[in-house]
Amino acid sequence: MLTILLLFVGPSLLSHSTDGHVAKGSAAGTSPAAGLALRASACDTDADVMNLWITAYSIACVFGAAIVRGYSGFGFSLLAITALSLALPPAEIVPSIFMLEIAASLHLLPGIWRDIHWRAIGLLLLGCAVATPIGVQLLAHLPAAPMRIAISVFVIAVVAMLWRGFALKTMPGPVATVATGAASGLLNGAFGIGGPPVILFFFSSPAGVAIGRASVIAYFLGTDSIGLAFQAQADLMTWATLWRFLTFLPPLLAGVWLGARSFKRANPENFRRWVLRILVLLAALTVARGAVQMLDLLPD
Repeated sequence: MLTILLLFVGPSLLSHSTDGHVAKGSAAGTSPAAGLALRASACDTDADVMNLWITAYSIACVFGAAIVRGYSGFGFSLLAITALSLALPPAEIVPSIFMLEIAASLHLLPGIWRDIHWRAIGLLLLGCAVATPIGVQLLAHLPAAPMRIAISVFVIAVVAMLWRGFALKTMPGPVATVATGAASGLLNGAFGIGGPPVILFFFSSPAGVAIGRASVIAYFLGTDSIGLAFQAQADLMTWATLWRFLTFLPPLLAGVWLGARSFKRANPENFRRWVLRILVLLAALTVARGAVQMLDLLPD
């Protein structure tokens, strides 16, 4: 909270301070040209201070979201984008977030390789690949904001069932697995929230928390790689994207390492509860995002 307060208040305080100095100089007989030069210098200083606070705030956001990612295996994108969009335009954030997601998955991959449910991952990615283009087409015809809210409410309802003890007795068969991947691809293509079906798929199954976490990480590595390829094809990757990625990479790796270390000491039942809490948090953030979008669409 202190960082966010300083982010908005600090530059304004500095602005008042520098304006005061310029005013004193002008009153003392400083020429208009010199006064303009002093004001330009003060503006440059304010911009530098603001950029410094934005960078510090962004690094803190990435680090916090990376801890969640390292612990649970998911949640980084929505948490990071929601927090960073308070200070930066989303168009500048999303491509570098995809690169950070892939880096996080690759960092975790050696330690989870043996736990990944490869058969399920293959079927899920098959369904996702088939349904994603359909979701993209739906995006042009369905209102995204109310659909995001409806899907998030559904996720919260399913989480409530899981919290009360609901669980599958066996792993879903091939048809159900492909259908889950298709649901993920459909939602990802249409509304950008393809994670919940796959997360619920693994954490309601008897596979165990280690296999579920590892498989979710592997699944997102595949979908993020596909998404990054599409972004590169659309010329959304720039040198600024690469620079932002390199800036955020150290806090990402530190946060992922800390989260993964916490997972190794976690009790399976406590871990499952934390996964459900994170799902509810992400659903609530999505509801809030959808509500804001709907309010923006309303006439004044």
